[in-house]
Amino acid sequence: MEFLAFPAARRHAASTVVVDSILPRAALTLAHWRAAPTPAAYQDDTSAGSVLRALRQPAAGWAQASYVTANHFDVDGFLGVWAWLNPALALRYDELLRLAATLGDFREIDWQSPLADQALQLVCWLNAEEKARFYEPFGAPAWRRREDEASAEKFDWFLPRFGPILENPGLGRAAWEAEYRRVKQAATRVQSPVATVGRYPEIGLTVVRTPEPLPYYALFSPSIGTDIVLSLYDGQRYELEYKYTTWIDLESRPTLPRLPLDGLGAQLNARENSPHRWSFDGITDTGPLLRLNGRQLTKAQRYADPDQRPIYASSISPEEMEAEVVAFFRAGYAGIKPKRHWTWAEVREIGGLAG
Repeated sequence: MEFLAFPAARRHAASTVVVDSILPRAALTLAHWRAAPTPAAYQDDTSAGSVLRALRQPAAGWAQASYVTANHFDVDGFLGVWAWLNPALALRYDELLRLAATLGDFREIDWQSPLADQALQLVCWLNAEEKARFYEPFGAPAWRRREDEASAEKFDWFLPRFGPILENPGLGRAAWEAEYRRVKQAATRVQSPVATVGRYPEIGLTVVRTPEPLPYYALFSPSIGTDIVLSLYDGQRYELEYKYTTWIDLESRPTLPRLPLDGLGAQLNARENSPHRWSFDGITDTGPLLRLNGRQLTKAQRYADPDQRPIYASSISPEEMEAEVVAFFRAGYAGIKPKRHWTWAEVREIGGLAG
């Protein structure tokens, strides 16, 4: 079994296991992407989780596949590919790998877990080395090849080096320590009296109030079990974001479908008296943001931590902002019940979108 770059895997699909991606006629798909043909027995919240399930119950027909591939590099996809190539070690660290994959994709971590610090160190190591040796997510220079081809060099570098870090994260301290400390300090602030967390479980919303923007790994951790985060910062600075949990087929719990944000944006713009305008991403974006001057951000800036991008002051008070958001989603979700495995067609129909 070996890793094969995605373009080459297209020519060997029948002998390839595809992780965190979709490849027609693949021997096996292990992906949490919406409508991916992952066998029901292996479906999981993360693609790495699906790989770990499959490793525990291999089936005839694909157990002898020659290759494994993915069409992009991120924490979840990498951990799934690495686990497939290193099954014994992966199963020994099953819980830790699951925590790391969840943190990488959903930006959630349960700080009560005894493995939380180790999972954070692994993810920070992957992030730091990727940025230092290659380029940040969605930050490839224009001259780079397509991601499905260019990401192969990341896999080639990380695959032989990850096992020792998994068993002893201290070996990678020089790379992960700075980001790890930044996240831990931010998580402490979220849990301190300077911050407040409100939850509206009936609409899947968490409201986090903190003085300043924070790294996602700290900001989103209080939102476990919900799918929308409204961040309220001092100086009347706000962002609203759909989490990645509603872009994929989440297995562990039902969710509500994403609603288009144009109606909420229009309501906020009718109230807004600052020089800025509210704008928003489409519902099929991996993590749609609603914010002032949102369309001025690149994809790399939208994916980066909130404390690494400008957030503008609004004329709307925090109380009004929260009330507007809550009212919008309560009205939009009236009569809609959460369920698993929404199709994009259903999401568009509920949102009144054509196509």
